Amino acid sequence: MQVRDVMSTRLVTISPEHSVWHAARIMLTEHVSGLPVLDDAGNLVGLVTEGDLLRRSELGTPLGDGGPQERARAYVRSRSWKVGAVMSSPVLTIGEDAPLSQVAMLLGIHRIKRLAVLHGTQLVGIVSRADLLKVISAAGPDAEIRGDEAVRRALHARLAEAGSVLSRHPDLHVEGGQVRVAGTMRSQEEIDVVRMVVDSIVGSGFKDELTVEKEHG
Repeated sequence: MQVRDVMSTRLVTISPEHSVWHAARIMLTEHVSGLPVLDDAGNLVGLVTEGDLLRRSELGTPLGDGGPQERARAYVRSRSWKVGAVMSSPVLTIGEDAPLSQVAMLLGIHRIKRLAVLHGTQLVGIVSRADLLKVISAAGPDAEIRGDEAVRRALHARLAEAGSVLSRHPDLHVEGGQVRVAGTMRSQEEIDVVRMVVDSIVGSGFKDELTVEKEHG
């Protein structure tokens, strides 16, 4: 799945010359928490968010304990009436063809809530944490797997997917609708992986005979 499949294309934008009070009113009216900032040529030059506006002098927000330059910048951001002075810039962007895994990585690394989506240099959408949560919510649980052979195949397939984090595979026994998992794994973490895989397919009612390999002194 790509960014274009989940991004919001309903863009509410603002100019860097607009006032912060105008930005706040738009956010409240449009029920959005961030606004892309476009210059007169339609270029993306910044992003103003609720977080940016929470640093305002109207709220009594202190300047912080940074150095002289940081405090001077904070003074301007907290008192200027122009969006251009309070917006975040440059803006972190992503292409519309990028995979969702890249979105999740960038949002996590930079601790932000949204990314501007570009087609070339043109702003075409916004992708947010909420968009990723919608993907997770829509997935739902796997359909119930019935029959010993179907369960056995599903377990082997899912354990094969987890092969990159498992040093070995457990023994699987499926008979009469009952599942038994046995074997000695290298670590508790690998046991947790196996248990998660089996639970995702057959539920928690399986017989668990997994043990951790003893360290040899």
